[in-house]
Amino acid sequence: MKHYEVEILDAKTREKLCFLDKVEPHATIAEIKNLFTKTHPQWYPARQSLRLDPKGKSLKDEDVLQKLPVGTTATFYFRDLGAQISWVTVFLTEYAGPLFIYLLFYFRVPFIYGHKYDFTSSRHTVVHLACICHSFHYVKRLLETLFVHRFSHGTMPLRNIFKNCTYYWGFAAWMAYYINHPLYTPPTYGAQQVKLALAIFVICQLGNFSIHMALRDLRPAGSKTRKIPYPTKNPFTWLFLLVSCPNYTYEVGSWIGFAIMTQCVPVALFSLVGFTQMTIWAKGKHRSYLKEFRDYPPLRMPIIPFLL
Repeated sequence: MKHYEVEILDAKTREKLCFLDKVEPHATIAEIKNLFTKTHPQWYPARQSLRLDPKGKSLKDEDVLQKLPVGTTATFYFRDLGAQISWVTVFLTEYAGPLFIYLLFYFRVPFIYGHKYDFTSSRHTVVHLACICHSFHYVKRLLETLFVHRFSHGTMPLRNIFKNCTYYWGFAAWMAYYINHPLYTPPTYGAQQVKLALAIFVICQLGNFSIHMALRDLRPAGSKTRKIPYPTKNPFTWLFLLVSCPNYTYEVGSWIGFAIMTQCVPVALFSLVGFTQMTIWAKGKHRSYLKEFRDYPPLRMPIIPFLL
């Protein structure tokens, strides 16, 4: 069995950082990263991006050395991805913040609306209903993070958590300030508008959860296997017939329902920004599905049936 020699160069300076002798041919990129860490402990595996070309794509951890287009002396180029944080930690932080922040405004803690309103309660039913819906949404997200989601990547750059939290926490405070404001007025069409919006919200929340469960069942624990998602017996998953990312479709639908329920401009803006970002993600996933699976269903669109 022939062994490989592996040299790792800095992708920017081409400086030789590490030379590994007698590497097993069936060694994975993950194992090579671990060997690299022994000589450079400041760059733990999650921080490392190894590439065949300085400006190329990062190799996957599961890639096997002997199956890569390299000779018996393999050259990899290293880039530091920066400090990393686990996706679970990121999601828990992102979602716990809005839950807590919204409740501060709902209970009207001091220094928000003036002393005479401290710890008072709104007289409008829709305000209390909105708090229940908002809290339910983020409690659901927290529980899904802990018990449902399976992540293909274990970490993300630490700097992203500040950007993400600014988005989620900031919008939660902005929405909560107006919805729970003492001068807040209920929706124009009253109870009928609220009931319709609540129905949209509940249906989309159930749909979103159903899609997350279906996606979870596609990937066994500890696996990075990718399969084409198909509808199951659950009617909420039938949206897979028409879109690649129905979880995003349902997510946007939930916030549209919440915007109709509260008739609040910040909620509408949050829905619009969220829709824009989720459309970008959905298009990316749709492209990767088409590239990876030749038999991918041709009728599907990324996020909106027949349109987008």
